[in-house]
Amino acid sequence: MFSDLSEEHLCSLSDAKNFITHKKGQILYYENTKPLGVFCVSSGVVKIFKTASNGKEQIIRLAKKGDFVGYTSLIGEDIYTTSATIVEDASICFVPKETFLKVLTEDANFHSRLTKAICNDLGMMEEKLTDATQKTIRERLALMLLKLGDSYGVDGDAQQKIDILLTREEIAGLVGTATETVIRLLSEFKKDKLIDLQGKKIILLDKKGLARLSDFYG
Repeated sequence: MFSDLSEEHLCSLSDAKNFITHKKGQILYYENTKPLGVFCVSSGVVKIFKTASNGKEQIIRLAKKGDFVGYTSLIGEDIYTTSATIVEDASICFVPKETFLKVLTEDANFHSRLTKAICNDLGMMEEKLTDATQKTIRERLALMLLKLGDSYGVDGDAQQKIDILLTREEIAGLVGTATETVIRLLSEFKKDKLIDLQGKKIILLDKKGLARLSDFYG
């Protein structure tokens, strides 16, 4: 997002930013607090989630290298509607509100890129809402595994390891179901030779089979 900024704006951001290494499990921000700036993921993975009244997490998205976190609440001058925590050890840049908004106001191209990013986030939320109402839990899990493979997959096209360590609770939070259901379905997927399991890591053995199961082409 910052790649095409002018040297003046890049220097302004660089002078104002804080660069901090965060450990797995650390919190970036809490729901219902006021944003003081924008977080930029330099490395690692950040989980953005909402907590229901029963204490269960609904994961909105996983942010990776190059992603902004918390910027929509900042631009909207609103409190955070989600919380964010570190899933894998991460290096995060924090840009203070005043500096970020100054660049946003002065650079029309940056403003346009950020607007497109917000629209993309809204589109993803609409897609997720549609999936939640029209797809079964089995279909949602298959689709989520394919998306994780696209973002974090390694080892080629035929068999692809998802190189991110998520707990079964976190997978359930991504799919929007109970942990016990995810454990059962992963076991069934393994039995059907769609995936393999190496500890908590998941290997996609049959991506075409998962696509058919997720109704991806439907």
